[in-house]
Amino acid sequence: MTDSIKKFSDFQLHPTLLKSIESMGYSSCTPIQARCLPILLKGQDIAGLAQTGTGKTAAFLIPMIDRILRSQEKNEEFPERVFKDWQATNFILILVPTRELVTQVLDNLNKLTEGTGFSSVYLYGGVGYDEQKASLKKPFQFLVATPGRLIDLYKEGLVDFKQVRAMIFDEADRMFDMGFQQDVFFILNRVPKERQLLMFSATLNFQVTEMAYEAHSNPVEIDVSRDKVTTENIEDFIIHLGKEEKPKYLLSIFKKYNPQQVIIFSNFKNKVTRVAEFLTENGYPALGISSLMTQAQRNRVIERFKSENKHNIMVATDLAARGLDIKGVDLVINFELPEDAENYVHRIGRTGRAEQKGMAISFVSDRDVEALVRIEEYLKEKLETLWLDDTDFVTDFKPLPAEDFYRPRFDKGAPQDRGPRRGSSDGRRPRREGGRDNDNRRDNNGPRREGPRRDGGPRRDHNPMEASAPMENEQSGGAVHRDRKMGRHRTSNKNSNRPDNSRRQDNRQDRNQDRQQGGKKRFDTRNDRNNKKSFDRRPNSSSGTAKSSGSLWGKISNKIKQLVGAR
Repeated sequence: MTDSIKKFSDFQLHPTLLKSIESMGYSSCTPIQARCLPILLKGQDIAGLAQTGTGKTAAFLIPMIDRILRSQEKNEEFPERVFKDWQATNFILILVPTRELVTQVLDNLNKLTEGTGFSSVYLYGGVGYDEQKASLKKPFQFLVATPGRLIDLYKEGLVDFKQVRAMIFDEADRMFDMGFQQDVFFILNRVPKERQLLMFSATLNFQVTEMAYEAHSNPVEIDVSRDKVTTENIEDFIIHLGKEEKPKYLLSIFKKYNPQQVIIFSNFKNKVTRVAEFLTENGYPALGISSLMTQAQRNRVIERFKSENKHNIMVATDLAARGLDIKGVDLVINFELPEDAENYVHRIGRTGRAEQKGMAISFVSDRDVEALVRIEEYLKEKLETLWLDDTDFVTDFKPLPAEDFYRPRFDKGAPQDRGPRRGSSDGRRPRREGGRDNDNRRDNNGPRREGPRRDGGPRRDHNPMEASAPMENEQSGGAVHRDRKMGRHRTSNKNSNRPDNSRRQDNRQDRNQDRQQGGKKRFDTRNDRNNKKSFDRRPNSSSGTAKSSGSLWGKISNKIKQLVGAR
């Protein structure tokens, strides 16, 4: 079978399936469909490579539906198409990387299986488990799932991988890019070895071919994109501009071309909302979709975008670069060029689908130059530059909303004004009762102002010799001083009201004298002078040694001495 076969009727498909295809308005095959159908109908493994928007989904769904119909009827006219020993519990497993792609494949399945009585089940994250668990309890022929949720329900015993008769990987390269490699091999090692293996993508990398090798598969490689990476139905251009000029050029393109359905791609999730608000404020209602939204919100955005309105504009990240099969998209704009050249192919592939014409325009600023080089090397051709006339430019418009930068709380570069404090009308947090008055607060860069210190001692900017006398203790008649070592206040005689510096000098002299005496310890001179009980932790030592009897070693030494003396 060669590419000369262009009609689905030439493949002798099951009448029920052929009727569904014709009801969808299709009669001719795309190149990838014409080459894949005869191989898949025979039960062989395949690795299909084609540009996005060329009908890869139908290329693997149509032969699988035909094989199940023949197997249920046990048709002997085409024995090679029949699954051997097909049971009611058997099913076809389709793995896809994103939830949006699950929805797209499921929509195509429902249309192609109309009138067959087939049931299809979907599994993906971001939604509740109950509905999906209930759907698995009924017989089904197709299971479309993302790897994560599928493994979760398998571990709960709700999915039996032994019932898989064919395993399909759609957008296989994207699945590995998103980190599903271990999940894919987990599933692949648990399905029967005699299953049929199908791998489809716009680009097949080394990891995909390695997966086929690990699965002991020798797939037939079908590559209809060897000569040209992008489809011929798309005209793609670039515009060289400054980063600040992108909003102006965006409105100017809408003014010049007046597109009906547009997808604008950005590399940043936070910019999606800003661009959508910018377009809406300037008279072009737009919707934003990114991974920051819940699955229900994303589904509502996609449904609104598919509806027929005068202007349908959606701003998206690469989340929507694959899996959105929306007819009628006549313009794709890259607000920033993607870092990965393959993503460029998937982005512009959202237009020019189903043999319709499309246009793609990419903004190239100084930050996009390196990405442009990679894309042109991947495409093996230079992208044509688009120029706008002076009359095409929009001059009066509302600016792009400013970006809200997040600054860490302890970042030195953070602004000093952090907004009003809670519970205060003057913009400051209310202070606890008994705090310092505002007049006594220290300036940002100046010395401390006059006022008593909280611990009652002299301030650092005061002359210690001129410091006022310590507070009097009414009970003992002495002065109250703060022990710097013990962290408590002590009472001394009035006769010892000496400046702190002089007492510290005495202590230093005492320590120097101890060193000269060979390490003999002296008691606190302040306590000796005051004839007060020492606050020092070291008690008097009867032996005059450096060891303290209050310590463990001191107790042991005293006990030994007592034992020796008793003898």
